[in-house]
Amino acid sequence: MPVNKSESASEQSAEKQTPKLTVIALAAGKGTRMKSPLPKVLHPVAGRPMIEKVIQASKQAGATEVRVIVGHGQNLVRQVVEPMGVSCYVQDEQLGTAHAVRCAKLEDVEGDVVIMNGDHPLIEASDIKDFLRIFRDEKCDLAVVTAELKNPGEFGRIVRNRGDLVAIVEAKDASAEALKIKEINTGIYIAKAATLAEYLPQIKNNNAKKEFYITDLIALCIQDKLRVQAIKATPKVAVGVNNQLELAKATSMIFKRKALRLLEDGVLMIDPRTTYVEESVQIGAGTVIYPNVFIRGRTKVGSFCVIESNSFLSDSEVADSVQIRAGSYLENAKVHSKASVGPYARLRPDTEICEEAHVGNFVEMKKTKFGKRSKAGHLTYLGDAEVGEDVNVGCGTITCNYAADRKKYKTKIGNRVFVGSDTQFIAPIEIGDDAVIGSGSTITKNVPAKALAVARGKQFVKENYVVKSEETESKE
Repeated sequence: MPVNKSESASEQSAEKQTPKLTVIALAAGKGTRMKSPLPKVLHPVAGRPMIEKVIQASKQAGATEVRVIVGHGQNLVRQVVEPMGVSCYVQDEQLGTAHAVRCAKLEDVEGDVVIMNGDHPLIEASDIKDFLRIFRDEKCDLAVVTAELKNPGEFGRIVRNRGDLVAIVEAKDASAEALKIKEINTGIYIAKAATLAEYLPQIKNNNAKKEFYITDLIALCIQDKLRVQAIKATPKVAVGVNNQLELAKATSMIFKRKALRLLEDGVLMIDPRTTYVEESVQIGAGTVIYPNVFIRGRTKVGSFCVIESNSFLSDSEVADSVQIRAGSYLENAKVHSKASVGPYARLRPDTEICEEAHVGNFVEMKKTKFGKRSKAGHLTYLGDAEVGEDVNVGCGTITCNYAADRKKYKTKIGNRVFVGSDTQFIAPIEIGDDAVIGSGSTITKNVPAKALAVARGKQFVKENYVVKSEETESKE
């Protein structure tokens, strides 16, 4: 279909006219009610610091810059947020929300500005895009994001007159009539940079706490007849975290949200309420997840897998049609298609289980590549090893990879090797293809292909070794 040049030019022009977006995340508070030495915004919600979630949502919504206001525990906060490509600005004294925004040094900011707290972990990019679209469509100078709650509690109330925003009344200052209002201030604001530049300096601290409040910005702009609006959003954007109970609730809500999305995508969950999957995890359709499974980080699970109860997967890759049986622990591991792991197996970092291989109960592997169709049924440790295809590893086998010089050495086992039970391989060592290792052996030398290796003490039998004493015989 031919492209209409006038339409294309118009679209390009519209894109050029879209204002820049800067997000200011307030993260300087101590979070006294958390009763924790960790800065509030670093407390993990569903596995990640809550400030991370705010920053990610902001960037996905199109923010060209995110400025984080830091204060209490700023060195710790910087370690988390600066690698995400944000700028940090210090609020030495916590003198209110308007003071925090001033600390962002807005002199060089253009376009639109979204101001939000760093403790709103449920907010998503789609939420920011939605209320930003309304802000721009309505050609607002300033807007506050609101939500209707069944139990507004201590939230500031939104007072309207014929639908227009009139004021924000704090709960502690509200009349009995105002407290009946269900629409509340979420603490999220959108403003033109020029509006902030003009009106932020006008905010006074004429209050009991001698602090500068961002809510006063609303009254100043309404007084000067600027375009000010209250934009209704979903209640989830009002969810902040101020104590450990709210932290647990926010985590539960995020896990529930992820579970619902996975169910919509065709993942089978026996009990979504007791399945804990972090937002960054990917799972293919047709996979079955049993109760009490925890999957976190950058984990990817393919289609038609089965992950049984009490399994923990972290930063791992699981291909299609894999069985992870009960109680297994995978960390930075890779499992190829049609393999089975567990029950009660542990795959430590840099372990790779190849197609159709079997890792059984109480088997631990670390930095090991385990070949196609190979089996290690039970009670085995393989570390710093390469195991070929169609290998049978007997019960109680150990690669002794850690030497007295505090270095780790490698064990290489070829294809189709049979390893008898209770074998120790003293690395560095190589076992050739089709070799057979006798049970109970301690192998210290390389074994050629197709050879039999047995290295154990000779059995010594002394008959009539136990002689009954006359006293014992008499008692009988």
